[in-house]
Amino acid sequence: MTKIAFIFPGQGSQAVGMGQEFVENAAESKAFYERADNALGFELSNLMLEGPAEELTLTYNAQPALLTTGVMVAEKLRAAGIQPQYAAGHSLGEYGALVIAGVLSFDDAVAIVHKRGLYMNEAVPAGQGAMAAILGMELEALNAVTAKISAEGNAVQVANINCPGQIVISGTKEGVEQASVAAKEAGAKRAIPLVVSGPFHSELMRPSSEKLQAALANIPLAAPQMPVIGNVLAKELIDVPAIQQELVEQVYSAVQWEASVREMIAQGVDVFIECGPGKVLSGLVKKIDRTVTTYCVYDEASLEAVVEAAKEWTIHA
Repeated sequence: MTKIAFIFPGQGSQAVGMGQEFVENAAESKAFYERADNALGFELSNLMLEGPAEELTLTYNAQPALLTTGVMVAEKLRAAGIQPQYAAGHSLGEYGALVIAGVLSFDDAVAIVHKRGLYMNEAVPAGQGAMAAILGMELEALNAVTAKISAEGNAVQVANINCPGQIVISGTKEGVEQASVAAKEAGAKRAIPLVVSGPFHSELMRPSSEKLQAALANIPLAAPQMPVIGNVLAKELIDVPAIQQELVEQVYSAVQWEASVREMIAQGVDVFIECGPGKVLSGLVKKIDRTVTTYCVYDEASLEAVVEAAKEWTIHA
């Protein structure tokens, strides 16, 4: 039996032209972009389709842009008869998973992730924080490195546990730079600075979580209609209070992506479909478990490839 999970990428996967083929060829796809514009009160769709890339990359633009494209793609898959049994997203992507699980409306989600981006930017203005991917180092050893640097006065911590051999750190610019050097001295293979606008999933983001909590209180949420695996604990989000707590804590907590994927596999998921631009999550899933099947859907050809493959699946009810 085939069990399918839709997975939604986070910041870094955005690209000018995202979803363009779908928007040009289908009115229902274009409608998602128009709804996003209406929800925000400005033409996000122009940034998504025409750029400039520098503006699209700003966190308060990238977040609603990725959400819009991801949900649009997921609905195209559903319209083609491909229904997920699980959903999950990496950081911002978690909101896409919650939309397709019926927890919050698309329009509310677009508005709240735009605010989430604004709050994150206010917490630590662009340029003051940083993130880096540390390759080839165990979590325990990296935690020791970040704890030492933080104790010396430059905050840095583990932010994303993505897959075996890839962990992301986040914090002040100085803290990340020092931890990157110390990690390599302690045996890490590489330390790669990430092109991001803030120290996401670190304690420096806690002020933004408080503002987000207040904003979420004004948005109606419903119980999930399918299992959604959360970033913070890598467990199924059962009810509205758990989801509210997850979305607040997620802003300053590490994304447990490897554990989330392993949880879905343990529940029988054997096909992962990445909804939206890029192939980041599909690559991570394959590094976690090469026996599962992954697809990325971002244009007409990649959609057709999944639709064709699905003809051979026996779907788990």
